[in-house]
Amino acid sequence: MENFIFLYVAALLLAGLFSTRLMKVFRLPNVTGYIITGIIMGPFVLGLFFNGFDFMGANNPLTSPIYSFVKRLGWVNNIALGFIAFSIGSSFKASALKRVGKKVIWITIFESLMASIVVLIGLGIAHIFNPEAISWPLILSLAAIAAATAPAATLMVVKQYKAHGPVVDTLLPTVALDDASALILFAVLFQIAKTIATGDSFSVWTMLGKPLCEIGLSLLIGAALGFFISWMCAFFKSRTNRLIWAVFVVFASVGIYFLFRQDYMGKFELSSLLTCMAAGAIFTNFNEDSYKTFEFMDRFTAPIYMIFFIISGASLDLTVFTGENGLIVIIIALVYIFSRAAGKWSGAFTGALITKAEPTVKKYLGFALIPQAGVAIGLATSSAAIFGEHEATAQIGALIVAVILTSTLVYELIGPFVTKIALEKAGEIERIERQEATSSN
Repeated sequence: MENFIFLYVAALLLAGLFSTRLMKVFRLPNVTGYIITGIIMGPFVLGLFFNGFDFMGANNPLTSPIYSFVKRLGWVNNIALGFIAFSIGSSFKASALKRVGKKVIWITIFESLMASIVVLIGLGIAHIFNPEAISWPLILSLAAIAAATAPAATLMVVKQYKAHGPVVDTLLPTVALDDASALILFAVLFQIAKTIATGDSFSVWTMLGKPLCEIGLSLLIGAALGFFISWMCAFFKSRTNRLIWAVFVVFASVGIYFLFRQDYMGKFELSSLLTCMAAGAIFTNFNEDSYKTFEFMDRFTAPIYMIFFIISGASLDLTVFTGENGLIVIIIALVYIFSRAAGKWSGAFTGALITKAEPTVKKYLGFALIPQAGVAIGLATSSAAIFGEHEATAQIGALIVAVILTSTLVYELIGPFVTKIALEKAGEIERIERQEATSSN
């Protein structure tokens, strides 16, 4: 069956294309259709046809060939996120930052912190009713992860509907900076959670020193790559060659990320997203015609983004809703989903109010920050691996992953739609849906 992976990819592309037509009928973003397609084409729906519809037994969906295909296509996620981050880097153009620079920093601080604080409060209240299942290490870990936002879904909605205006100008750099703030918050809160769970002593290096080094290195390497390709573009002026340099940056960033994770490099967890963002920011500021490269790249990356979102949907483990912990996972996830959304909106509103941002930014920016996926799943997986090193804390790690996967399923299905509605209400999405419907064939 492994030889049929190319037919499987062809089937994903075909199903993804048809899903866009269905999404037009319901006026939903294409991203939502891709994720639904992934769930249907993944091991927990389509895969059941290959294992006798055994959902929980020894011959469960994780043993199906579809699951193997999805795992083998996992590298697409790193590359797609790299292109998305590189593209978001273009929003850091100096002229644009002069207009919204300070506002973005303060809004990012408030919306990140408020998301973590409100989740902390919400799960803290739930802890009173079930302290054994909803422990403080679990609460602190989820509160840290709550700060992260998914740049991919947000960017795809902006691009699909050609959105533009004050909200979008603030949204894209805010989503980009979210990764840095999420990594710092996670480093601090997770270290506290780990100490409570295992009884280890606090370490300033692991709590602050190493995370700050990782963020700094990621940005420094990205800036170096950005300057390098900016210089090389003076010799390679065609759009095709410049696109190749952009592809080089993405693959180099992902490769450097995996390189620094090795033991002989000190097991540094660099962020390939921050690296690509920094490279994109330098490139857009040191090349007057960089917009041509980004426009050309958008055409090239469309199928990559489609596969990325479909694989994201296929990767969601639906077995988290079953078994003894199924109900507790759903309860924790519901508290997490609503408290994080409330924190994102209130934080963005507060930051926009303090910085005297436009009224539309105050009202609608927070809704566009709801999507959450890749970075959150990565942090959840990392925390599960660390908690899994001790038998007594392994259950906490498993719950973290289950809750984040459950919330991701909800956020990725409704997040793009909510983002679309928010941008539409803000008056930043042109009324092009009818034109698209009549011009599509």
